[in-house]
Amino acid sequence: MENRFNLIDEPWIPIADVGRVSLAQLFGNPQYRALGGNPVQKIALMKLLLAIAQDATTPDDEAGWQALSESDLAGSCLAYLEQWHHRFYLYGEEPFLQMPAIARAEIKSYGTVMAEISTGNTTVLSQGQQERVLDDADKALLLLVQMGFALGGTKTDRSVRIRRSNKAEVEVFKGKGKPSKPGPSVGFMGFLHNFVLGETLHQTLRLNLLTQANISASALYPGGLGTPPWDSVPQGEECDIARHYKTTLQGRLLPLSRFCFLTSEGLHYGEGLLHPDYADGGIDPSIAIKHGGSKPKVLWVNPGRRPWRELTGLLAFLAGKEAFECLQLRVAESRLRDHDGMFAIWSGGLSVSDKMGEQGIKAEDDYVESIVWLEAKVLAGDFWYTNLSTEMTSLDALARQLYACVLGYYKAQLVDGKPLAEQATALFWQLCERHAQSLFDLCDSGEENRIARHELRKTFAANLHAAFDRLCPNQTARQLDAWAQNRPNLSKYLQQEAP
Repeated sequence: MENRFNLIDEPWIPIADVGRVSLAQLFGNPQYRALGGNPVQKIALMKLLLAIAQDATTPDDEAGWQALSESDLAGSCLAYLEQWHHRFYLYGEEPFLQMPAIARAEIKSYGTVMAEISTGNTTVLSQGQQERVLDDADKALLLLVQMGFALGGTKTDRSVRIRRSNKAEVEVFKGKGKPSKPGPSVGFMGFLHNFVLGETLHQTLRLNLLTQANISASALYPGGLGTPPWDSVPQGEECDIARHYKTTLQGRLLPLSRFCFLTSEGLHYGEGLLHPDYADGGIDPSIAIKHGGSKPKVLWVNPGRRPWRELTGLLAFLAGKEAFECLQLRVAESRLRDHDGMFAIWSGGLSVSDKMGEQGIKAEDDYVESIVWLEAKVLAGDFWYTNLSTEMTSLDALARQLYACVLGYYKAQLVDGKPLAEQATALFWQLCERHAQSLFDLCDSGEENRIARHELRKTFAANLHAAFDRLCPNQTARQLDAWAQNRPNLSKYLQQEAP
């Protein structure tokens, strides 16, 4: 096959406020601010860029990282891409991240593997759910997403597997086999991924670059850094290369959870490498996990609980508390203590539903992302985290109070108020989210910030009353009586001094 559409030269990566760029443009332009696309595309792209950067130049330790400037990192990546230029063709003899042997599998339409597209007998509710024609740039991004974020179920051709040890032989089953497992970056319900962002994309990559010492100390990757799939290509599900690959950091950045082969008619799509899940020690560096008890816990994407509300849990290690551990955040935090300027914590992912092994996007599922900008100096002491914890605890208490008051309002009218109480609570958090960044900005020490936080409490109290009034009308005499008896009393919250 003719080699064409090289990802190093052709524009395919969405960049915020810019449009599509190539890999060479991305590493060659220090002005690009951030990645574009939906949250899952951003995660998949970040993992690819980190896989390139880690293979191009992984420092031995923090001293080596300190000596590596952003321009040094970008230059090393450009030289690396020039060396591997022949392995980044989307089409050709050695197509990027693809397994030509899977061509025995039936062809699927590209919309079949896109979570937001309705195919088969799925009802189309909006124009955005309709399948459209993809260009090569779209296909490249779709392929990358499938490596870690493929949904579990029957969309793969389950009658074809490439699982012979050390041979690229296709095994064809008479039956269709079991449903495919979800990609290791999405899991059962959709993992919440976290990265630290700098003020430019180059700075972001440098902050998230792990050292050999980080990889070893984490004990998450017994195979070490490993090599990316364009360097050492697995020949099947259980070959020696595949078994080692699943124990490495590169194996989590680009998991190869589906074997794919792109054609002009559609996608050959089969089962790929089966990685261990978080309960067995398999974890992405961007996922937060908490050990202890009979089974580790992870943070899942929850559209009803926006990621900014998880910030105190993600950063609990700042106060020395037992916390969810995210390798990317932990490593970046130690570096930011000496950083002069702003940084952000980005969290996002896709919530999915699972029914008998078949994953999909149901009514309450959605893409979710939050970004919180902070000054690096807040990490120097414990004032900021302590104040933020106090304020978030108070907001949680307000939400519970609102829920109880709405239940009381409808109980007085002999109506089941649980669904409406949930709506009121959701509305309250939506209103508060508009002021979340202000709260984070004002949690540092100082009398001026303390006074401003106390004023912000008045805004949050108004949000709560607005949510109560929206869901609890007071038009009739009976409604007015229930409204007056159950309307939340926030005097204690407003009179209490902000920390």
